[in-house]
Amino acid sequence: MGTTWIPGVVRLGDGAIGGPMDSPELPPRVVWHTTESGAGNAAFDAVGAYLIRQGSEPHLLYDPTTDRLGQFGPLDRSARALRNDGDTRTNRTGRVCVQIEVLARAATPFTGYWKPGPRFGALMAAVRSWGVPDVWAGRGRSRTDWRGRGGHFGHVHVPGNDHWDPGAIDPAALFAAAGGAGAKQRPSPSHLRSVVSLARVLAAARTDPAAAQGAAAHRADVIPVERALAAEGLLPAQWADGSFGTKTMTAYAAWQRRCGFGGADADGLPGRTTLERLGKAHGFQVTA
Repeated sequence: MGTTWIPGVVRLGDGAIGGPMDSPELPPRVVWHTTESGAGNAAFDAVGAYLIRQGSEPHLLYDPTTDRLGQFGPLDRSARALRNDGDTRTNRTGRVCVQIEVLARAATPFTGYWKPGPRFGALMAAVRSWGVPDVWAGRGRSRTDWRGRGGHFGHVHVPGNDHWDPGAIDPAALFAAAGGAGAKQRPSPSHLRSVVSLARVLAAARTDPAAAQGAAAHRADVIPVERALAAEGLLPAQWADGSFGTKTMTAYAAWQRRCGFGGADADGLPGRTTLERLGKAHGFQVTA
């Protein structure tokens, strides 16, 4: 039996946020969200109260700048922060489906500036107590992955949902900050991710748009990128076909702007910085 209530955290609400899991035979998982708000104690109190009023409570609310941690309900019951996927109650998938709202914005990944402390360590220890592995499991909004893979997902990876949070956070930073045996045992990124060649993706971006409809210079490298863009809500799913055509160029330019680039730096031709950020968020490793 894992940890249901993390010792010493702030209790938020009445502790009754959901019910039993629908599919406890499936692997345990975590879903990371961002509140799209500021941080600090005032934001913590305001966002906590708002989530209760809306009836959309996660299990946990975490402030990455103060290491403050609050808990709405027991980890072995469902939360309320996800939309259903048709008849599938995504909040109730798995042995546990621990949902964490971080006081941050997806456009500015919190792992770039956070100050994790003992409360974050307690959070991760509780997650690991349920057998959740230190693996970034999210890869697009695949129903197969959602049901079959244990580990950590972003809200962006949950089928039936259309949010793109938590942004391009660094999964390795989550596991490293927690320390302990789980961090030491996690597989290396090369075992967790598919591999995408920047050179081949860039070559496809330079040749596919002017070629015949559906031309695909490097399909195997382009498809993970297109699926990630689709998961971000930037590319219609039917165009994730391995051809880096004009629609993919437009979608990638939108991703570059989302990463803070503009003008000639947001021309739809992938660069290492933006491609690596996309890979970190969606489960592929970038090579030369």
